[in-house]
Amino acid sequence: MDYFFIGDPELVTAFRFVGIRGQAVSGGEEALAVFKKLTRSWDETAGTILPGEDLSCRVLIVTEETADWLGETLTGWQLTGSYPLVVEIPGTMGRVPGRKTLVDSIREAIGVHV
Repeated sequence: MDYFFIGDPELVTAFRFVGIRGQAVSGGEEALAVFKKLTRSWDETAGTILPGEDLSCRVLIVTEETADWLGETLTGWQLTGSYPLVVEIPGTMGRVPGRKTLVDSIREAIGVHV
């Protein structure tokens, strides 16, 4: 499986040590440019996948901060169910305050707290 990381420079270096390519970004425009390059088959205006394009990676790892910068563009991509699949992780400064974890979302959806 081919992975790619977008986020903090420190984490890009850490992921490179384990063989995962990445790109450091420091703002929304930069993050959006890298994301669009990786998902070049995504037609955001039409909300569809263009045929015949080969994506650069199968799993895209982004920090929570990067996910916030990508906003609706990322949400639209995730709703297609296409590759690359997107995984959000905390950045070097920890979790973004007020952001739900996957476990919190599941608990909320099923209404069970263990």
